[in-house]
Amino acid sequence: MKALILSGGKGTRLRPLTYTGAKQLVPVANKPILWYGIEGIVAAGITDIGIIISPETGKEVQELTGNGERFGAKITYILQEQPAGLAHAVKISQPFLGDSPFIMYLGDNIIESQLDKFLDIFKQEELDALILLRKVPNPTAFGVAKVDEKGRVLGLVEKPKVPPSDLALVGIYFFSKKIHNAIANIKPSARGELEITDAIQYLIDQQTSGEDKEISVEARTLEGWWLDTGKKDDLLSANQIILDTRITNSVNGEIDSQSQIIGRVKIGENTKLINCSIRGPVIIGDNCHLENCFIGPYSSIADNVTLIDVDLEHSVILQGAKIIEIHQRIVDSLLGRRAQLINAPQRPKALRFMIGDDSQIELT
Repeated sequence: MKALILSGGKGTRLRPLTYTGAKQLVPVANKPILWYGIEGIVAAGITDIGIIISPETGKEVQELTGNGERFGAKITYILQEQPAGLAHAVKISQPFLGDSPFIMYLGDNIIESQLDKFLDIFKQEELDALILLRKVPNPTAFGVAKVDEKGRVLGLVEKPKVPPSDLALVGIYFFSKKIHNAIANIKPSARGELEITDAIQYLIDQQTSGEDKEISVEARTLEGWWLDTGKKDDLLSANQIILDTRITNSVNGEIDSQSQIIGRVKIGENTKLINCSIRGPVIIGDNCHLENCFIGPYSSIADNVTLIDVDLEHSVILQGAKIIEIHQRIVDSLLGRRAQLINAPQRPKALRFMIGDDSQIELT
């Protein structure tokens, strides 16, 4: 059994952060999103992993994630020159996959459920495709499956105007080698991509037409939370859930006598707190300097961050950022790597901006 994780794509919904980095490497609770998927796959007993990378961000993914040793896995990187669809990613990965069954996992997903129980179903029932689904309130925004009472998939529809169900595809699939023949028999969609939903539909049609009665395509519904981290608010929600469920107390930095820590807080090595109040759940990385700060719940502060005279909560601050003397509370915010937010000596009479493409600024 092998795994194929997709870590390409342009991450347009997280711009401007993703102009300079892969969306799958944006941290949630100070850990790259991609790593949660790798850890879940390894926990299910799958250690031979291929990761699809793009020309724009592939080098960064490789340098940060490495050869898999830190996860107890072996990682092979597969370059997808253009974002030509999920089925195209499988097609170019065939030399790595061979005839092995495999799990395909979209690298910007985080799920609560363990994968091993779905892997057991896939193996024991000798399925050709097992699709993981999740009930959603807005199925028109997703690919949707029509499923019978036994869990057999009858059809798939991409972002339907009239959904046949409220069961959305979450981006986690188990496949046998038959998926390769299905992909070889589909054509690019209207947007010019080879769609994995079309390949799965091909398998379903082969079975229902009688051309291959042995094909079996089923679905199972995820319990617990499913986090698609494609947008800022999704990322903040994911950060909140991970801090709520997976962070334990661990204080390794230098905390002065005027500082107060309440609740579950994780503080990294060589981090210094001076006259600060920290109310968990909060995670603070290594080599940070915090002075005269209040850090409220659901905040993640990465390595090498400087915060002075800051009131912050429900926010994600990335590596090397600085916030100095901002005398208003900062909430629901995402600050990029090495970004600086510094109070001007006096309030200007007019606002002056230089704003890049796809940026978002909120004045309140």
